[in-house]
Amino acid sequence: MLAVLWIALTGCATAADREVLAATELRKLDVGTQQRSYRLHVGRGVDAARAAPLVLVFHGGGGTPEQIERESRFSELADREGFVVAYPAGYRRSWNDGRDSDAVAAQRDGVNDVAFVNALIDDVAAHVRIDPRRIYATGISNGAMFSHRVATALSQRIAAIASVAGGLPKPLLAHFEARSPVSVLVVHGTLDPLVPYAGGEVKVLASARGEVAGAEATAQRWAVHDHCSATPRAVATASDDDCTMTRQAYADCAGGTGVVLLTLDGGGHTWPGGSQYLPQRLVGKVCRHLDGAALIWDFFRQHPKP
Repeated sequence: MLAVLWIALTGCATAADREVLAATELRKLDVGTQQRSYRLHVGRGVDAARAAPLVLVFHGGGGTPEQIERESRFSELADREGFVVAYPAGYRRSWNDGRDSDAVAAQRDGVNDVAFVNALIDDVAAHVRIDPRRIYATGISNGAMFSHRVATALSQRIAAIASVAGGLPKPLLAHFEARSPVSVLVVHGTLDPLVPYAGGEVKVLASARGEVAGAEATAQRWAVHDHCSATPRAVATASDDDCTMTRQAYADCAGGTGVVLLTLDGGGHTWPGGSQYLPQRLVGKVCRHLDGAALIWDFFRQHPKP
């Protein structure tokens, strides 16, 4: 998302939020000629004697690590469940997700964000004992699309990803280069006005920003890669006045991997259970009855690296 879409969230931290944020450490590292940074939160339940899972959480376009930490509430979940979370900072608040859009700074300037993620994982592992079989990535919008790029480029390292409101960029779909199986959870609202559920051109404030595959096509491409069943099984699992969530899961995937599509009928370009950060006419509706972090973590913990 553009910066203007996230400005409404930048100053909204409660006292509880501030306490969690204060427990998150800012770290910096050099990647080539650039200095990059990320926020690191080691869950209170992490046992130094045992290797912990690592979850990478990518902010949307125009967002910040602090904003997505507040909005996703992954740090609070990490404290309860005992894992480590890293919130990387994008180049000029953007990610080079592979759409080849000059309207996105990291893509226009050819930033090697994959190298950044690789170096970040190494940096975390040098300070906290990380389980190499349980390294995960998630994000929203530009961060979701970048999760797909990370999974294809670092498939031998990433166990699973979860994309929220962001499908496979069309160039990645055309030249799919993942080598190893990766578990994938796709979460997308049917009434997303910025990144269409059915795929096509991404538009923000009438500005075209490349093309993405639809949610169903994204899940299907990963299912083919993971050698899953040809068709998924669909089950409606939750419904209220906000949204109906339908779960489509592919079966018999290679090495115990999984591919799942969560369709949020009525949902917009928002984090499940998050804030209505802008009016519905601009970004669509929030599915308030869902907890995005809990849904994603439940998928992650069931899918370590084969």
